Amino acid sequence: MAQIPNLDNAPLNLNSLREQSQKELVNILKNIRGKKCLVIDPKLSGSLSSIIQTAILKEHGIELRHLSVDPIQTDCSKLVYLVRSELSLMRFISSHVHNDTSKGLQREYYVYFVPRRSVACEKILEEEKVHNLLTIGEYPLYFVPLDEDVLSFELDLAYKECLVDGDTSSLWHIAKAIHKLEFSFGVIPNVRAKGKSSVRVADILNRMQAEEPVNSPDMVVPEINTLILLDREVDMVTPMCSQLTYEGLLDEFLHINNGAVELDASVMGVQQEGKKIKVPLNSSDKLFKEIRDLNFEVVGQILRQKATSMKQDYTEVTTNNQTVSELKDFVKKLNSLPEMTRHINLAQHLSTFTSKPSFLGQLDMEHTIIEAQSYDICFEYIEEMIHKQEPLVNVLRLLILFSITNSGLPKKNFDYLRRELLHSYGFEHMVTLNSLEKAGLVKKQESKSNWLTVKRALQLVVEDTDTANPNDIAYVFSGYAPLSIRLVQHAVRSGWRPIEEILKLLPGPHSETKRGRFSSSPSLDTLQGPSANVDKVVDGRRSLVLVVFIGGVTFAEISALRFLSAQEGMAYDLIIGTTKIASGRTFTETFVGK
Repeated sequence: MAQIPNLDNAPLNLNSLREQSQKELVNILKNIRGKKCLVIDPKLSGSLSSIIQTAILKEHGIELRHLSVDPIQTDCSKLVYLVRSELSLMRFISSHVHNDTSKGLQREYYVYFVPRRSVACEKILEEEKVHNLLTIGEYPLYFVPLDEDVLSFELDLAYKECLVDGDTSSLWHIAKAIHKLEFSFGVIPNVRAKGKSSVRVADILNRMQAEEPVNSPDMVVPEINTLILLDREVDMVTPMCSQLTYEGLLDEFLHINNGAVELDASVMGVQQEGKKIKVPLNSSDKLFKEIRDLNFEVVGQILRQKATSMKQDYTEVTTNNQTVSELKDFVKKLNSLPEMTRHINLAQHLSTFTSKPSFLGQLDMEHTIIEAQSYDICFEYIEEMIHKQEPLVNVLRLLILFSITNSGLPKKNFDYLRRELLHSYGFEHMVTLNSLEKAGLVKKQESKSNWLTVKRALQLVVEDTDTANPNDIAYVFSGYAPLSIRLVQHAVRSGWRPIEEILKLLPGPHSETKRGRFSSSPSLDTLQGPSANVDKVVDGRRSLVLVVFIGGVTFAEISALRFLSAQEGMAYDLIIGTTKIASGRTFTETFVGK
């Protein structure tokens, strides 16, 4: 199965965007004549694998290497580096050039920055006295379609950079990516932003439109009707909870990376000792598309039903005289057998994690923390985890959840847990705890928490959630409705004005802007329910809302948005943009520092 996701059913023409990115890369390489070696920054190789197949590059006679400190072993006389603007990578490139020079190797060097060059990087190349030996360019890859409704800006560290390091360069990148979309699909007339970074991105976007306007033909309605920008900081409760959808759990336990999981071949029923295999996970796999967003409790039943139905068909084929067309139908069904086997193996493997008492205990505790009624029980549970020396990331994840819902911990408790953590896990984690405090994730309590007010006003805890036939987004966490998606739900249904008072209780400012010549057209405030046909794009498709998460989004939130989009009476298709796909584990790991 192709690693590259199939985008044919995307609500926007993402295929054309991907083809443009492919073409730009191929043109860069074509313009460098002769035999060449493409040296890729390892962090970019995942992004590129979602854009272009390795085979296409090899067809152009290109050798592929990963960039590392080691010299490049190749007979090619032309080296093309494709790198992010990272200072450490400049040192690698410089050492390669110096190494070649010392050996008397005559080579041509090309450095292409993704998505744009930076002064700081070029300064290092100058200091290393190699700048004049390089041809420097840019490969403007600002986003990568991970699936038919998900775009990633591939900014893994945006959240920590903004909150801890004070580096807001990622916000310019996000605005640039959205502006690039506007050149293809028209100026987005309605923009809603919540959070410090989001409001800044909205401002930068307006500035870009003023400096480099998108000139869309007068009567063409923009394909994206509304942009909703949300800071991750507005809702850090959701990512700290364990995701309970199939795709969410796959990410929690097996770590989905660029639309695939890598695991031991034995898990997938392949008997090869020590061999790892990559299993692609995107909507090209029809069965995965059907079950990815379901609560994991239901997935086992569905796979069982499908297997039983296949078994019955097989029995009928072998015992009765079937017509040719019945046989043909059966053979068609057999085509889905590899997908069935793949997901039965994966689900079976997942259940070895989800049935562990430690996981079930953690789920109970998460729900208790979210209920915010039993401070002492939660505090003692975390204290016990520290004393048992449970994995630090698991402890911090619960501690962050506990601190956010309580608006910090009383000084006495804060100092005590901090001391215990350093004793149990080592004083090198002083930096970790300082970063978490700076980001406001684990801090001293300075004011009374308003979590209970927010929880009640937005109905974030839903009793008796039916995971098999859900009627609310709370099914993705078996009873907790993600705050971020509740905000989107309100923004789409009735605008943010009715919940203005609640928005003020959440971190950061909020803004609403109308832009371009269609800004006078009815915005989401007045468009409710199926009668909203004013917003149909020319060819009858539903109009679009682009929801952008600055700082990352979880698979469970994506599932909740897909659930919203599929509801009867929903006038819009939703498409998701994010700096990265994240989970509580990956968020916490960015602070722990490997």
